[in-house]
Order: sequence, then C-alpha cells, then structure tokens
Amino acid sequence: MKILVLNGSPRPQGNTMKMITAFSEGAASAGHQVDIVDVCKKKITGCLACEYCHTKGNGACIQKDDMQEIYDLLKEAEMLVVASPIYYHGISGQLKCAIDRFYAAAYPLKPPHLKKAAMFLSSGDDKMYDGAMFSYQGDFLDYLGLENMGVFTAHGYENGSKEKLNEIRNFGSSLK
Repeated sequence: MKILVLNGSPRPQGNTMKMITAFSEGAASAGHQVDIVDVCKKKITGCLACEYCHTKGNGACIQKDDMQEIYDLLKEAEMLVVASPIYYHGISGQLKCAIDRFYAAAYPLKPPHLKKAAMFLSSGDDKMYDGAMFSYQGDFLDYLGLENMGVFTAHGYENGSKEKLNEIRNFGSSLK
C-alpha cells in the first residue's frame, strides 16, 4: 500500500516526528511504501477560495507552489496519515493550509486510490483534541469518504514514550 504522511510539525525532532517515524518503521516492515511530506518546510499558501479548481481548472489549483508535490503523491496514495502537534485546540496552521487545498484535489472526484485515513496528534494535555478531531471527521472521513483507521494521541508523559511509540509502530505493521 502507498501511504502519504503529512507532517504538520515545525520541529524536525519533535514528538509528532517520533510518532511518524515509529509508524513508518512498522508500515515499511509490512511492505508498505511511506512518503512523508514535512509541510512546514514547504511553501504552501492557503486556499484563495477563487473556485478556479471547480470551474476552469477542472480540479487543478490555480496556485503553483509546493502543494503540487502533495497533489502528485495523492494521485497514487491509498492511505493518508495526518500528523500534527495541537496548537490552540487544532492542527498546526501550516498543515491547515495544506488541508484547505484538498478542496481542489477532491474535485471532480476524490483521489482515485485513496481509501483510508489515520491521524496522529501530540499535545501537552489530553483535553485538547476536539478541534483537530472535528477537522479529521469532516474533511477526511465525511467529505472524502475515507475509512477511519484510527486516531493516535500522545499527551504529556506519553509523548515519546516507548509504550506509545510501540503502539504506533504496531499499528503500522498491522496494516493490510
């Protein structure tokens, strides 16, 4: 299976990246191909709400920035993993810009092979996930009709813990 991971953390060695690394190790051990895009290192601007993608563009965004790399990977991806630290009860702003640009990728049809989604969230407190969960449910499970493969959260002492990383590694290796 081809898996696309969108890393929404600006910290290259942070807790979100530790979760992604554990998942990638597990998924690769099961024979899956994992592509990781660090959206914070990319030049991805927010959606302009110009409707070009739904009119003249026939699904192509008028903006030509680093989102093109994600669009290309989405064409072959069978699973999407959205990973982010929690900032003000939601995902990072950099990741939100990329997710808003999915509006073009899902028109006139969603990416052809994309069937599954999962989410990894890191925070300091276990009561901070509502905004991110609302986005995940609405944007990916409902709008794109993806199968929920799970949401994995780590807060406080769980961040970077051997137990949490093993749980996520085992999830990656269990994918079929």
